[in-house]
Amino acid sequence: MKQILQNMRDGKTTVVDLPVPSVKHKAALVQTCNSLVSAGTERMLVEFAEKSLIGKASSRPDLVKQVLSKARREGIIPTIEAAFNKLDQPMALGYSSSGIIVEIGEGLQGFKPGDRVACGGGGFAVHAEYGVVPQNLLVHLPDNVDFESAAFTTLGAIALQGFRLAQPQLGETVCIIGMGLLGLLTAEIAKAAGCQVFGIDLSPDRIKLAERMNVPCVLRAECEESAMNFTQNRGFDHVLICADTSSDDPVNLAGLLAREKGTVIAVGAVGLNITRKLYYEKELDFRISRSYGPGRYDPVYEEGGQDYPFGYVRWTEGRNMQAFVDLLAQNKINLKPLIIHRYPIEDAPQAYELITGKTGELFLGVLMTYPQKTSTNPVRRLDFSQPGQPTGSIRLGVLGAGNYAQAVFLPIVQKTGGIESIGICTASGLTATHAAKKFGYQFASSTESDVLESGEINTVLLLTRHQQHARQSIRALQNNKHVYCEKPLALNAEELTAVESQLHQKNSPLLTVGFNRRFAPLAVQLKKYFEDQSEPLMINYRVNAGFLPSHHWLHDAQQGGGRIIGEGCHFIDFVIWMAGSLPTEVSAQALPDGGKYHQDNCLITLRFENGSMASVSYLANGNKNFAKERVEVFGAGKIGVLDDFRSLEMVSEGKRQMIHSRLKQDKGHQAAWQAFTKAITSGASAPIPYDQLMAVHKACYAAVLSINNGETVKL
Repeated sequence: MKQILQNMRDGKTTVVDLPVPSVKHKAALVQTCNSLVSAGTERMLVEFAEKSLIGKASSRPDLVKQVLSKARREGIIPTIEAAFNKLDQPMALGYSSSGIIVEIGEGLQGFKPGDRVACGGGGFAVHAEYGVVPQNLLVHLPDNVDFESAAFTTLGAIALQGFRLAQPQLGETVCIIGMGLLGLLTAEIAKAAGCQVFGIDLSPDRIKLAERMNVPCVLRAECEESAMNFTQNRGFDHVLICADTSSDDPVNLAGLLAREKGTVIAVGAVGLNITRKLYYEKELDFRISRSYGPGRYDPVYEEGGQDYPFGYVRWTEGRNMQAFVDLLAQNKINLKPLIIHRYPIEDAPQAYELITGKTGELFLGVLMTYPQKTSTNPVRRLDFSQPGQPTGSIRLGVLGAGNYAQAVFLPIVQKTGGIESIGICTASGLTATHAAKKFGYQFASSTESDVLESGEINTVLLLTRHQQHARQSIRALQNNKHVYCEKPLALNAEELTAVESQLHQKNSPLLTVGFNRRFAPLAVQLKKYFEDQSEPLMINYRVNAGFLPSHHWLHDAQQGGGRIIGEGCHFIDFVIWMAGSLPTEVSAQALPDGGKYHQDNCLITLRFENGSMASVSYLANGNKNFAKERVEVFGAGKIGVLDDFRSLEMVSEGKRQMIHSRLKQDKGHQAAWQAFTKAITSGASAPIPYDQLMAVHKACYAAVLSINNGETVKL
């Protein structure tokens, strides 16, 4: 399929061929008929992408600050690599479309193949021949609503949400500042609600269009006297700002035009330095409208398909979308005058030349059009080269190609060499295609069976989200493929038991987990320093993990497993390896969450068979401007301190040694991968003993259980 992508490094807007994405749980695969180009949001993204590096930095000082902080923590080289990798990621444009459902995912309710729908949401209702759209961002189209009009639904919902915030009554006066596409939609909604509408804009052409749509409208320079005449010198009941400018003029003009105790709603992105006197003397109610309604930015609602109770949240973003479609069906909104340009998907770059002002041509409603295909078998694999005779003993397939994969792991695999790069799969197909081209793989796919069941592939690298790991590992092993699985291997004891059972099958391929820290060069030296100890060790591992917001997927027990299982396993693995013994008991306590945290400020204590003890302090309440990790090991008259994998200090009687890694942090990713590939090619055992892999996960589950019941858990 064809899709429009934005390159954030060089600013180019391109149309590329991608595999058709795989449908997801509680979502539908929609064949797109039309999509609307946003002259606000998308223009802003394109203009940012076209800036030079210096221009990008000057416009986003917050990101520059993050980059400098990362450089201090991790070193200059990895920071530069991470920054350029982020800029290199293709961005899918578009958030408002219409089309026909061709496939439905498990759990989707109220929709079926063949349904005509309007679609919303960035990353979902994209400019592509097909899109995967979740339950709550789909609405049915009545037969009398055409696809072109329906493509405006998301923007219409944004206008409707801003209008609802004002809480207007029948017959009240409404002033709209900014009569672009959003302003004209808002005017149509206000007229349909029985309000008296007045518009203000800077463009004579937009004023003429508004008047053709029966909306009185004047230039900014003439507005004050005309507005007072319109309201009989009372001022407007409601002023809705739909302009897109960094200037503070619209918000201060709104204060001037509103009546006493009136309302001002900022719907568009405008300057917000309010003149206090204007708003204070009239005691105005000022509010900012957040996109298209309750549910926006809530992944549980948007991605998980969990709706809000109708009686408590009357107008969600999905219900606003449906309400806008209903207005179209009742012929209360006329969009035909707004559609000025139509571009076939192949000509998309011309549309972005238009909205960024390069052509100097007037524009308003810009639609993308798509060929309507009748095939029932969407293409979900793209081949970039013909497979030849196998040239290496490791023929690699990759599942997952997100930011971590492309910034960290795939470059390491490429740099290490010694493998035949066969294929990459992601559910969207977008990141798979980008990564396959960037790192030289033979195909990209959106169907995991192309990797897990391929006869061309004998080794699988799992870089997917946590909830997929156990299932995909088992399936790969069953298909006689070696597995390198990013942590964690399993989210619960049941999954772990299933993986362990598969590993015990006769002639099972090798499996390892990405517990890379035990392979880090400085960690290996620390381990060697204590390898001849004659007494148990005391190990303290402090992790300044940083705060994650409540909606982050890692907190979700079903997706990420929570932070202890999802990330804390790294540090528990390290102390097990450092102790050289399996844990016998685990106890853990956490600070009160206070409605902010998720049991991610905790102290985990482990006892080992050889008498060693370890503590892992995992903390979300610190600050990312400080080093993330510090390990202190005490035993037999020796002390070793590993500070953030940048320095190692070793102290014994009369001797102190200091080792630094100044340019970059090395947490052992490459060494871990090399150990795994060497084990495959040499016929050796897995680089991490299976009893340790199982013990790490069991200790994580025990830590969570101990926090919840307040008791020490025996293993």
